[in-house]
Amino acid sequence: MTSIIKLQALSGAIDESSPCYILQVDEVRILLDCGWDERFDFEIIREIKRHIHLKDAVLISYPNVAHLGALPYLVGKLNLNCPIYATIPVYKMGQMFMYDLYQSHYNMEDFDLFTLDDVDAAFDKIIQLKYNQSVSMKGKGYGLTITPLPAGHMIGGTIWKIMKVGEEDIIYANDFNHKKERHLNGCELEKLQRPSLLITDAFNANYQQARRRTRDEKLMTNILQTLRNNGNVLIAVDTAGRVLELAHMLDQLWRNKESGLLAYSLALLNNVSYNVVEFAKSQIEWMSDKLMKSFEGARNNPFQFKHLQLCHSLQELGKVPSPKVVLASSADMESGFSRELFLQWCSNPNNSIIITTRTSPGTLARDLVDNGGNRAIDLEVKRRVKLEGPELEEHEKREREKLQNNVHNGEDIDSDSDDDIEMSVISKGRHDIVIKQEGKIHGGFFKATKKQHPMFPFKEEKIKCDDYGEIIKLEDYKLADAVPEVEENKENIVVKKEEEPVCDVTEMPTKCIVLNRTVQVNAQVQYIDFEGRSDGESLLKILSQLRPRRVIVVRGTPESTATIESHCKENVDVRVFTPSRGETVDATSETHIYQVRLTDALVSQLDFQKGKDAELAWIDAQILVRDSQVDAKPVSISTELMEVDEEESKILTLEPLPTNNLPHETVFINELKLSEFKQVLAKSNITSEFSGGVLWCCNGTIAIRRVESGRVLIEGCISEEYYKESIWREFGPIPVAFEMLELDMNELDYGFEDEGFYEPNIPMKGGTGVKRKVTFGKLLVTKHDEPVVSNVPFFKQEVLDDNEDDSAPSSRSLGSVQKVPSISDLSDPEASLDDKCQTLKGVEFKFRIPDELPVVLSLLTYCLSICYIEWYENQSR
Repeated sequence: MTSIIKLQALSGAIDESSPCYILQVDEVRILLDCGWDERFDFEIIREIKRHIHLKDAVLISYPNVAHLGALPYLVGKLNLNCPIYATIPVYKMGQMFMYDLYQSHYNMEDFDLFTLDDVDAAFDKIIQLKYNQSVSMKGKGYGLTITPLPAGHMIGGTIWKIMKVGEEDIIYANDFNHKKERHLNGCELEKLQRPSLLITDAFNANYQQARRRTRDEKLMTNILQTLRNNGNVLIAVDTAGRVLELAHMLDQLWRNKESGLLAYSLALLNNVSYNVVEFAKSQIEWMSDKLMKSFEGARNNPFQFKHLQLCHSLQELGKVPSPKVVLASSADMESGFSRELFLQWCSNPNNSIIITTRTSPGTLARDLVDNGGNRAIDLEVKRRVKLEGPELEEHEKREREKLQNNVHNGEDIDSDSDDDIEMSVISKGRHDIVIKQEGKIHGGFFKATKKQHPMFPFKEEKIKCDDYGEIIKLEDYKLADAVPEVEENKENIVVKKEEEPVCDVTEMPTKCIVLNRTVQVNAQVQYIDFEGRSDGESLLKILSQLRPRRVIVVRGTPESTATIESHCKENVDVRVFTPSRGETVDATSETHIYQVRLTDALVSQLDFQKGKDAELAWIDAQILVRDSQVDAKPVSISTELMEVDEEESKILTLEPLPTNNLPHETVFINELKLSEFKQVLAKSNITSEFSGGVLWCCNGTIAIRRVESGRVLIEGCISEEYYKESIWREFGPIPVAFEMLELDMNELDYGFEDEGFYEPNIPMKGGTGVKRKVTFGKLLVTKHDEPVVSNVPFFKQEVLDDNEDDSAPSSRSLGSVQKVPSISDLSDPEASLDDKCQTLKGVEFKFRIPDELPVVLSLLTYCLSICYIEWYENQSR
């Protein structure tokens, strides 16, 4: 892995704050999640703001506020402009989270960090993906591929796989859950092959979960005891994430007649409860296999609730009969309906407060988890109330003055059109038709050319449109005699009911008040884990199975972070990084790798040579440190200056040398392709054909094949064709000089030990054996009349009949031998070399002739093959 990889932890490092990290792969910077805590800590925003202009992509893992809470602010206020990737459920449910968050805070205080328009603008930039859908980045990210993988925990939850072409992969996995739940499958992290880098959290490293059955029984017991005591149960949940698991489970319990819950009420209370349930109904394919089979078979949608009532305000909840169980947002109880209900119900000992997740330290929910109930708590109560009495009159007076000023200054937009002017004349005049007013003087520099004629009054209705076009009124298309009069009256009643103005707190004159109140918590407070995360024991086992090469541990207490670090070092034996908040760690696999920039002066001097699909050039340069601001783009006046680190302001550059006339050695590039080599052989009149992935040459006597390591192996009979015609012609005509040493060996009968060694049609006259004439020689390869390769052994063998003279060799050469020692049958390559030597132009080759010819065959075949392979590798480099 030769890429430079760095990770900067903006938030969520050795603490329990929201995850937000910058991953740098060479020049590409990817923002991994952009969570915001419950109190909207601006330290995170300041850190992101410093690098906002460098972001190339944003990856969102989950739809909750802890993973995308800062996204509307970044897009709406800081003008974040880069691709944002998330799965389809994260896109839909994330919007519900942010809508509910905005409305919850607006109902309490003057909330101006972002608006609903900022939320819409942020989610319009999201590119929606499906699981295992790979996306190739463009621009600076060319070569990078991102892939979302299922993570469990929440619908659409994602483990991100970031891979660079030809290199290893990076896995970003936090808050994942390997266990199957009622509405979600678990993650498949263990199926990933050993990744190069794993970025994971240590939030649950020291936490052991209770068994699922024990947890469900605990919840059931709490609910039944409270309801039978005529008390209400408040379950603090999130908006559109983990609430689906609880809502599905409780609705199934209410359907069971033996549970004893049918006499009580069940409600879901948040600002977008209807939309959350509708989105859940349309996303069954993202849920567990069990729910999918149930839906495909019986067409039974698991989120078609029969007993769960959807409420959007406390007034609607008040209509639900008590005692009741209420799933209310938000989970941290810092805002929303859960905080309002807590203030109303906490003083009654018959009521019960159930918290389902551990939120950030300092929140009301976390305080109740850590310290329990039966005590007094000082709370800051924020509310938005209607203006009344003198305040309302003063507000209306200011509005009237503002309206009069706008009309007086001609700023009323509606009065600009001619139609509206004519209608004002109609309303003020005494006539049924419009006539020219007497004594009216036309103003302006130019003479009025428009002639006014009398006309009947007509007011054109403005067409109302929504996102899908013109709004259609069904009443305009109904036939009068198609529906009975009684039904028509019902329809009219429904229409009137729909057209009734809805009391929206945002349109009424209101003000925000803040009260400090001490509340006595007498209700039962209990924490029941429905977080849906892998616990510590499972997390350590997954790390041992995954065996990543490097690990970056983020988000967790110092104790849990130390647990993961020690486990990885002792049991997995990998490099572990534990960055603190604001720290940048370098996770590059190569220790001595630096990023440099080529200057224009150097590029202009390069002499590129084309080699197939690429162009290459030698570079002779010197490395200098240069100020990066020299190459920076000009900053516009409207753009706010961003802070830049001192390290980022300096960059290494390659500058040309004063003298660049340096000699270079010849380098061979590219690899040998057998298909192209076949064309080279055909031009040299050498027959060859493919069979089973092997290139057979010279009538099937020589085999050329490629192995997995990329090397080329040549096997065949030892002959002139084996060496001269097949190997060296690949590199063009090269002069070859031979100097021979001939030896005559009589009655070498080693072949009779193996009947399959020779072809059966070789004549064996008299049965006295076979004579061989062996020729040893030395080969000197020359190019441009200069020796470039040392000597290579050459070997030739001929078959002689018993009755023929040694000087008259038979026409049968070694090509008639069926089986010869191949590369796979080589003998010891370190066989001793002895006196027999011969010198050729200063280059010498020593060898000893053993007593038995098979050893000679093996030794010479081995030397011949090794020399070729070494020569070819040198030329390729």
